Amino acid sequence: MVREARLDPEVEVLWEDFHAEVNVTSEQLRSWLLTRGSGEESFGPNPSLDLPEPGRQILAVLRKRKVDLTPEDIEVMRDAIDRIRALTEARPKGGTSDDEWRHSLLDLGHDILVER
Repeated sequence: MVREARLDPEVEVLWEDFHAEVNVTSEQLRSWLLTRGSGEESFGPNPSLDLPEPGRQILAVLRKRKVDLTPEDIEVMRDAIDRIRALTEARPKGGTSDDEWRHSLLDLGHDILVER
């Protein structure tokens, strides 16, 4: 039964880990993704407001309550944690001044400049 999985201690830990790694608010992530997805073509007569993936999926999870998680959400959370940790472990020599690296993390909802 899905309800039992929602109360699973493993999901509780995953929820905490996800929110520790995704350290921006849903509104901050949404604003960032809109900026990233708004390339030059978006400022024409028919703007595209599509949010880039996987940020859109992460944003959807951020807006949910723990009890409303689906199995797909749980996979999104695991993937986000893995991606964020891999990127932070692969910190470039330029560190926070490396815009491409920092932006890759922001796309996942992690701002490297936010103190833990």
